[in-house]
Amino acid sequence: MQSSVKFGGFLRAIALGAGAVFAASAAQADGGQTVITAARYVDVLTGRTVEHPAIFVGADGRIANIADARTVRWGSDVKQIDLGDRTLLPGLIDMHVHLTSLAEVGGYQGLRYTDSFWTVVGVANARKILDAGFTTVRNLGSADFGDVGLKQAIEGGHITGPRIIPAGWALGATGGHCDSGGLPPSMDRKQPSIVDSPEEARAKVRWLHKYGARAIKICATGGVFSLGDSVGAQQLTFDEMKAIADEAHMLGLKVAAHAHGDDGIKTAIRAGIDTIEHCSLASDEAIRLAVEHKTWFDMDIYNDDYILATGTANGTEQESLDKEKAIGLAQRQTFQRAVKAGVRMIFGTDAGVYPHGDNGKQFAKMVEWGMTPLQAIRAATVNGAEALGMTGDVGAIAVGRYADIIAVDGDPLADVTRLEHVAAVVKGGALVKSE
Repeated sequence: MQSSVKFGGFLRAIALGAGAVFAASAAQADGGQTVITAARYVDVLTGRTVEHPAIFVGADGRIANIADARTVRWGSDVKQIDLGDRTLLPGLIDMHVHLTSLAEVGGYQGLRYTDSFWTVVGVANARKILDAGFTTVRNLGSADFGDVGLKQAIEGGHITGPRIIPAGWALGATGGHCDSGGLPPSMDRKQPSIVDSPEEARAKVRWLHKYGARAIKICATGGVFSLGDSVGAQQLTFDEMKAIADEAHMLGLKVAAHAHGDDGIKTAIRAGIDTIEHCSLASDEAIRLAVEHKTWFDMDIYNDDYILATGTANGTEQESLDKEKAIGLAQRQTFQRAVKAGVRMIFGTDAGVYPHGDNGKQFAKMVEWGMTPLQAIRAATVNGAEALGMTGDVGAIAVGRYADIIAVDGDPLADVTRLEHVAAVVKGGALVKSE
């Protein structure tokens, strides 16, 4: 019996080896030109770590096959990207960034710069975020469609950056968080993003979609950096939010709602908004509604450290600092309750409120406030892909998805701070960063 078991194992080994060689051949036959190897990779779909991967990438930048590098063979015409004794993960997804903003230029200091300055800054920020391991980002708010321009330039190969899902202008009410405040009436003008009725809201969604928005952002409540409003006060009605959600969904777009206050959060969930941003003052009822409606929470629980540490040095108004002091701890406690209750969580940092490139620092905060390292990583990979409706494209190292892959030293499942220092980044099968 023992010899039969050994012989059966031998046959299975031969079969696995043959399958691996076939995988390499198939990849080449399909036009594959690259194989990515490393010591191991994290399969975020199962939570397992897989040793000695050989990830074959087709000419379209998508993963064609995954085999065991110890048994597979490939020809000299296949380019190898060997990332050594490192751990591979899917390219990370930040669901809330502002590429055309600078944390170092806040408050009224921004008025010193011409309008086009901010799009140019976005070029540098896009590279910083990509080098930090974030190969996909959702840009939630950019004047003059600056994020659409960045997306087009990246996709055209003119600049280097992540995959961008742009929202263009963020929609809000007159005098609300998405309306520029702090200026005298003599300088008043209606921002292109302002809506004051369901009819205006519907029309603005169509307008944004026409000019390249691939997500919609609304400002459902007040905010930290908007002057003169209450951070938790609701600013759009249910009918306005529902009109936006219905119109966006008809066009195939997802909707994100900036919402700190409990009333605004609950109204947004009931209106059919897909993701709630910040969620600082969500009550137990709001958390229950999020679970019931399968609404995603996107909570930027790292940037409180940066905002309070820098104070007014970057031009931040004292009013904004006072708001942040009032909600920072509450937001983290809400995060903890939401995780425990089973709310679906995604990873969003609000980059631009703090320096771009430091996005990975949020992982440790998420673990500190109730997540396991795997949960935090899944928030920034498979969960983000699902919330974007892009599970066939990004969010996992899996056949058919883009070969967007990062490499880190050590084991991020044991020490999530490893994700603060990404050693290599591959986007669409091409190495864009290597240390």
